[in-house]
Amino acid sequence: MSISLLLLSASASLPCPSLPPLRRGTRRGLTPIRASLPRLGLAASRGETRLVETRRGRAPAAVGVSAEGDDGGGGVRTGITAAAAATVVLAVMNRVLYKLALVPMKDYPFFLAQVLTFGYVIVYFSILFIRYRAGIVSREMLALPKSRFMLIGLLEAMGVASGMAAAAMLPGPSIPVLSQSFLVWQLILSVVILGRKYRANQILGCLLVTTGVILSVVSGGTGGPFLSDVNFFWPAVLMASSACQAGASVIKEFVFIDGAKRLEGKRPDIFVVNSFGSGFQALFVFLLLPFLSNLKGIPLAELPAYVNRGAACFLNIGGNLNGCPGAPLLPLLFITMNMAFNISVLNLVKMSTALVASLTSTLAVPLSIYVLSLPLPYMPGGTSLSTSFLVGVGVLVLGLLLYNLPQNSADQVKND
Repeated sequence: MSISLLLLSASASLPCPSLPPLRRGTRRGLTPIRASLPRLGLAASRGETRLVETRRGRAPAAVGVSAEGDDGGGGVRTGITAAAAATVVLAVMNRVLYKLALVPMKDYPFFLAQVLTFGYVIVYFSILFIRYRAGIVSREMLALPKSRFMLIGLLEAMGVASGMAAAAMLPGPSIPVLSQSFLVWQLILSVVILGRKYRANQILGCLLVTTGVILSVVSGGTGGPFLSDVNFFWPAVLMASSACQAGASVIKEFVFIDGAKRLEGKRPDIFVVNSFGSGFQALFVFLLLPFLSNLKGIPLAELPAYVNRGAACFLNIGGNLNGCPGAPLLPLLFITMNMAFNISVLNLVKMSTALVASLTSTLAVPLSIYVLSLPLPYMPGGTSLSTSFLVGVGVLVLGLLLYNLPQNSADQVKND
């Protein structure tokens, strides 16, 4: 079933609210694709999309990304800047702690992934219940159409499954490089699903960011075979995995935009989106568990024993005391940081756009490589970085700056 049909299911019965007066300089008009979108509950016109975008403050600050302005309000710009800076810091810490968590869990990465998938459902719904009882989350928020959350969960589960299948067949250094197609997919899907328009400098900036990350990853990573001896099918599968993840992030942004219409201007709480999205993702991952475990070389019949050994290593009890140094502290630190990072990213999506959140998180890739090149606890020694790594970082930053270039005065959206 297509994304558009799934998005239609619960929104077609609702009347499309009338638009407030558009700001001076905003043009109306429908392209052939977007002309069909009002019936699907998506962006109905250029005027509506521009209105949504212009309610977000421009944040040129620490990470060099931006969202479109909120009447020039300094408070909005400051809020997005602070959220973006926090996301970069949490993204770096998340990547570093993941590497550290794999020191004790090196034989049980699949177990750690399932702890994240299913554990988050319990944590997120517990927080959602507390916020509901406190009056932060309303019944109207909980009544939002669940088809969107089901689609988010399905896309994320498909992204995990296809990503694991491709990773098993590809050389290690190629995986983070091919994964950078995520940003390109997100740019395309935000145009198709949300009807968003991007300027030439923004598109070029995104491409430069992707190029910079690839240069940084390749130069900062280990050597070894790349893609010369690999059939094109598996790289295509990995890029399709990135498309699934990008689609999920864009639909989360749509949930916030559409939810604001349904809730009379108030955007849904991030824990509504996190909880139901994670719940459906866990459901689909559970259904795919036999397939996923076989991909990791764990026959389904041996999965219970593998889980028991993984839990013993995670808790550092039983017969794994000598083989799991740093547990349970390092895995618990990673889980806590990963949860904080996911919440921070979704909060930034709510405040700005999914693409801005991705550009912000992308800055953490070379920063993480640099931190991981230093001597760290449980990872002594460190490594040296090449000059091409610095070139890649420079290209990435240039892309962020290019994306953030202000519009020409003729293109500016003016206040009434």
